[in-house]
Amino acid sequence: MVDDDAAVRRAMARVIEGHGLATIEAASGAEALAILQREGEIPLCISDVHMAEMDGVTFLREALGLYPDMAIIMLTGVADVTTAVECLKLGALDYISKPVVMEEVRARVDKALEKRQLVLQNRFYQKNLETRVRELDRRNKESLINGVQTLVHALEAKDAYTSGHSSRVSRYAVKTAVQLGYVGELLNHIRLGAELHDIGKIGTREAILNKPGPLSPEEFEHIKEHTLLGEKILAPFLSESAMALRIVRSHHERIDGAGFPDALQGDGIPREARIISVVDAFDAMTTNRAYRPSRSPAEALDELRRCAGTHFDTEVVDAFAGAFRDLTALPLGR
Repeated sequence: MVDDDAAVRRAMARVIEGHGLATIEAASGAEALAILQREGEIPLCISDVHMAEMDGVTFLREALGLYPDMAIIMLTGVADVTTAVECLKLGALDYISKPVVMEEVRARVDKALEKRQLVLQNRFYQKNLETRVRELDRRNKESLINGVQTLVHALEAKDAYTSGHSSRVSRYAVKTAVQLGYVGELLNHIRLGAELHDIGKIGTREAILNKPGPLSPEEFEHIKEHTLLGEKILAPFLSESAMALRIVRSHHERIDGAGFPDALQGDGIPREARIISVVDAFDAMTTNRAYRPSRSPAEALDELRRCAGTHFDTEVVDAFAGAFRDLTALPLGR
């Protein structure tokens, strides 16, 4: 446990020890490296990002240089997106946002140890079982995506009104896409893009996300930035899923060209982004928000139909209605 705050260090150590694991504490990155050089590889390390003498990013790079298989979780502020992404790219398996919730620590520790075990298994398979190459590739991709999806959980922790939003949008999107003829791997790309479509909001100020009234023009411009920020965050991880990246960038475009960030029109908007636009709006309307209560599913569907051809793609609205004929069976958020 590496943190220059003794109180935080001890509190985290008690949680980990209560989980059945022995702990070693270090007050700086330099001290932690000295322990690693003396004691050898340690399966799991939790390190703060901001520390005197040697910061957490430098420690992460040096520690993984010594022991590439060590599982490292970083502690950072929820709005520190750039540092979080940098840590994931350098090899951190996860990160925990401050202020720390101890139950979350226990869950993340279990997850990180499971990931480390998977990495070790993968190395064994690569050296000894060439027939497992395809399976290894799939697992490695899932590990990268899981790392990014931790950012989704951090986002939903910022805004209580959007809890479960991404998973519901994903379910709506896949069923709607099936109505439009999507199958196989294309559905997987749509599912992934839907789950991550709002990831850029992790850089949006909480005061704006939770504002109980209308946004000012300046606030609206700020929140619009989440589409481009989301694409920027995900691009290093989703190079093989251009469809998911198009969803993240273009899900707020409008058929009439009045959307953002590129003011695309009609068929110029990627079809998969038009799907997410419809189901995202439906879930937003049927969920309580800081600035208004939820609508009934029937009212929300009527609004989608009213705006079809201007805001939304008419074909997609019809496909959504066809996929969910029984509005009482929807997994609504409240």
